[in-house]
Amino acid sequence: MSPEPPKKAVALRYDRAREDAPRVTASGRGRVAENIIAAARLHGVPLHEDANLVETLSALELDATIPPELYRAVAEVLAFIYRLNGRMPPR
Repeated sequence: MSPEPPKKAVALRYDRAREDAPRVTASGRGRVAENIIAAARLHGVPLHEDANLVETLSALELDATIPPELYRAVAEVLAFIYRLNGRMPPR
């Protein structure tokens, strides 16, 4: 059996009042990914697993705004988080 590949994680920030699109605020693999996940859990930030989306987002620079071609995929993640929190943002 081959060893399991290292985890990857990406953190996004989105403030509809100040930004046009979400931004990458953290990205890493292995120990860095584990730290990103641990920090999210510590602060009650919901986690969503999507290996393909993480792979794509991890190629972006830190503080980069996500490109328009990822809006739909990220919007689905944001909707998931809003549902978990029991609130949807105003349109």
